[in-house]
Amino acid sequence: MAEMTRFGRALLHSKPAQVGEIVALFVVALVVIVLAMPLAGENPVASQGVVWVANILMLVMVWLGLRLRRQGWTHFGLSFGGASRRIVGRAVLRSVVVFVAAVAAFLVGAVVMANIVGIPEGADMSGYNYLSGNLPMLILALVGVYIVSSFGEEVVYRAFLINRIAELGGGGKTAWRVAVLISSVVFGFAHYGWGAMGIGQTGFMGLALGVSYLVVGRNLWVLILAHAYMDTILMVQMYFAGG
Repeated sequence: MAEMTRFGRALLHSKPAQVGEIVALFVVALVVIVLAMPLAGENPVASQGVVWVANILMLVMVWLGLRLRRQGWTHFGLSFGGASRRIVGRAVLRSVVVFVAAVAAFLVGAVVMANIVGIPEGADMSGYNYLSGNLPMLILALVGVYIVSSFGEEVVYRAFLINRIAELGGGGKTAWRVAVLISSVVFGFAHYGWGAMGIGQTGFMGLALGVSYLVVGRNLWVLILAHAYMDTILMVQMYFAGG
C-alpha cells in the first residue's frame, strides 16, 4: 500500500483541514447549482439534472476523502459484502421502522412550521409534471433518485456529515448528538427550494434519520432503504397526479 499523502494525514489529524473538507463539499455543490441552474432555464428535467450532478460531485468528494485517509465505506457503516438472509431481513424490518419515524417527524415539522409561518396555500409541484402518466420517465426518475437521493443524501448528510462532525468534537456522546443536530439543520436548508415549510419538514425528518443512524449502530443501508421508500411514494404520487 502506498504511503499516505500529506493531505491524507492532515485530514486525519488537522481540524482546519477537516473543517475545510466539510465546507468545500457544500461550496462545490452550491457553485455548480448557481452557475448551471440558469442554463437549465424553465426545463424541469434539466433543473433536476443540475441538482443530480451537484450531488454526484459531493459523493465523489466524500469517496476521495475516504481514500485519502485510507478508510473504506465501512467507516461510515456501509458494507458491500455478502450478508446472510437473517441480517438482510433484520435490516429491512428496521428500515420500515425508520421510515415510519421519518414520516412522523416530517408531519411534526409541518405542524411546527405551520404555527410559525402559517399554512401555505399549497406546495408547487409543477416541476414534476413531466412524470404524470409517463411510465418510462417514472422508471428513469426512480433510478436517478435512488442513486442521488436515497443513497447519495444518506451518504452525505448522515454518514459523512455526522461522522466528520463527531470526529471534530472528539467522538464523545455529546459530539455525536451535536453532529446529528447540525446535520439535520443542514439537511433542512439543503431543501430551501421547498420554502420555509419544506426546510422545517425536512429538518425534522433529517433529525429522525440522524437519530436512527446512531440507534441502528450506524448501519447506513437501513437508512438508505427507508429513504428509498419515501422517494418511491413521492415519485409514484407524481406519476398518478394530473398535470
